[in-house]
Amino acid sequence: MTAIVTALEAGLPGLLADIEELVRTESPSEDLTAVTECARVVAGIGTRLTGAAPEWIDGSGRPALRWRFGSGDRVLLLGHFDTVWPVGSLAGHPFEVAGGRLTGPGCFDMKAGVAQLFHALSALDELDGVSVLLTGDEEIGAPTSRALIEAEARRTRAVLVLEASEGGALKTERKGMSGYGLTIAGRAAHAGLEPHKGVNATTELAHQVIALSALADPAAGTTVTPTVASSGTTRNTVPDAARLMVDVRVATPAEQDRVDRAVHALRPVLDGASLTFSGGPDRPPLPATASAALFELARDHYAELGFGALRGVAVGGGSDGNLTAGAGTPTLDGLGAVGGGAHADDEHVIVAELPRRAALVASLVSSLQGTSPAGSGKVGP
Repeated sequence: MTAIVTALEAGLPGLLADIEELVRTESPSEDLTAVTECARVVAGIGTRLTGAAPEWIDGSGRPALRWRFGSGDRVLLLGHFDTVWPVGSLAGHPFEVAGGRLTGPGCFDMKAGVAQLFHALSALDELDGVSVLLTGDEEIGAPTSRALIEAEARRTRAVLVLEASEGGALKTERKGMSGYGLTIAGRAAHAGLEPHKGVNATTELAHQVIALSALADPAAGTTVTPTVASSGTTRNTVPDAARLMVDVRVATPAEQDRVDRAVHALRPVLDGASLTFSGGPDRPPLPATASAALFELARDHYAELGFGALRGVAVGGGSDGNLTAGAGTPTLDGLGAVGGGAHADDEHVIVAELPRRAALVASLVSSLQGTSPAGSGKVGP
């Protein structure tokens, strides 16, 4: 095992160079031209490091990249190359390596993880039974790649997700996500002359915010959070329309179903008002049962590599790992870069952890495909 660590530590300058190229190729999810250009860069890095070119899969003009080595049905490595940062963000958040930290838009979530993935695979003497799937729409909920991700998950035995890790802990549980839009219809009237003739959509909105918030169950890990709201046109007009967005996070499918039923059972409080809901359950939970066996394997490998104890953590945020777990495939998440500040001004990666996490991924892939890391002399289960 030490040979693979030594090799990846020696290759750190090359890994940093690949991360820099990816970060400098800005790729906000909604900009298809930018996402496609980043896909070309990802394809080039992956081809150089694995010796194989990817299959380009078009989803309504949005590319996904897939590699299959041998049968490709033993382990799937999953990630994305789109970010939340608009083109031009480099001007205010330039790529930089200083003081042991790497910074730049999208470095932590999750371009460093994409580069780590390929460097991990390049450290193995053999790839057989391994698939790689990298998509360009994770940050907007995987609208074009969801079916592809689920299909790839169903044909493989295990999924390793290269999403980033805060503090080094692997993500052994993720909450499921639902999202709703509420449109309220009222009736306009003059607010001074005849407000009684109107149906106040803002007042109805207030009632619904309280009713929706009451659907939360903290003891069960369920949050129901009204977020974006709007209503009205002028100060002196009874508003005839209002809109609300609602974010829901749940720990179990049963809670996701309960909240969905309760949302659609809500009725207007004011006479003459009407409610229209859109949306619903988006991503199922990634439960601890889906990650337990893989986490035990990762913890053993981490110790064997000489890195000490490995922690697991349950988080509220979702990833494409929710989809693979929902498809019934064992899934372990958070195997990418160690750092913090996802989607924020202080987004960063801890440089010293890059080869260590790549070594862990290489060791896991080797074990799950049933071959040995380069120079290890050891065959995994």
